[in-house]
Amino acid sequence: MSKGLRLTEKWMQRALWLVAFAFAAFLIGLGGKIVGNLWDVEQPLTLEQFMDPARVAELRAGQASARARREAAQLDLEQATQQHEVARANTRSARETFDNWLATRRATARPDQDPELIERTRGLDKLEADERSALSLVQAQQQRMLDAEQALQRAQASWERMETPARAAYAKAETAKELRVFLYRLAVTLPLLVLAGWLFARKRQSQYWPFVWGFIFFALFAFFFELVPYLPSYGGYVRYLVGIAVTVLVGRYAIQALQHYLARQREAEALPDVQRRQTLRYDNALARLGKGVCPGCERPVDLKDTSVDFCPHCGIGLFDRCGRCSSRKNAFARFCFSCGTPANTSLAD
Repeated sequence: MSKGLRLTEKWMQRALWLVAFAFAAFLIGLGGKIVGNLWDVEQPLTLEQFMDPARVAELRAGQASARARREAAQLDLEQATQQHEVARANTRSARETFDNWLATRRATARPDQDPELIERTRGLDKLEADERSALSLVQAQQQRMLDAEQALQRAQASWERMETPARAAYAKAETAKELRVFLYRLAVTLPLLVLAGWLFARKRQSQYWPFVWGFIFFALFAFFFELVPYLPSYGGYVRYLVGIAVTVLVGRYAIQALQHYLARQREAEALPDVQRRQTLRYDNALARLGKGVCPGCERPVDLKDTSVDFCPHCGIGLFDRCGRCSSRKNAFARFCFSCGTPANTSLAD
């Protein structure tokens, strides 16, 4: 169609399409905000809403207490372990010193060292007692930590037993909320889609067509990207059924549009040549000729053949002679290309 347009008109058409896309983009942004915020219309759901509040508080307090005891036992166990390691190191060092001294005593066999032997033995016994005491403290802290771990496990097990039935109620409530929010979105989106269909049928070629097409693009985007992804699944049945319904509606419209078009074409081809020309727009006629098709029936025609003056399919005149200079010219042209004489055409703008 652009081949038959004036240069300025061609660029203005492109600018108007940009207006349509910009209008659609802003509408899509606004619509996305509105549809996205519809989720906040419903109160947020939490799992604890479906559990006994008193029991929840009791178990949470029990878990917190068990965790605190476990952390304290862990810190004390680290301290006791460190003290035990120090005691072991002291005992080991004292044992090595005592063994060395004892070997020296045996080598010299000096009886005056017996009191020192008794004293060293007592010191070594004391260090070993300290080591056993440190080990006992480590074991006590390990038992304390084990008790805290088991208490925490019991609290968590009680929480899970209480949480299991609540999960089913929560899932049911979440599904119901998703369905309600989907219905809200449907209530917003469906009127837009109906209005877009009416605009497409009645107003798509009106003076304000950029805004019409922008709204149509917005409605289609809202339907396919803001509504369809949130369709309840129910195992996939709903989406397939909706897809079938949409396909049937679009297919039915396409079939009816094709039948109406063919009926109009048959009626137009039955009219005389002059009346048929009155139903054609000048720009459309030139665009179709530029594509090598008949402006009347839109079937292919060999326009390079200079002997072809009429469409062999519908009989409409394609070329004629200028009444002044007799030059062969386009029958839809408004002026003779050779002498500029106005042609006797009745094409609409």
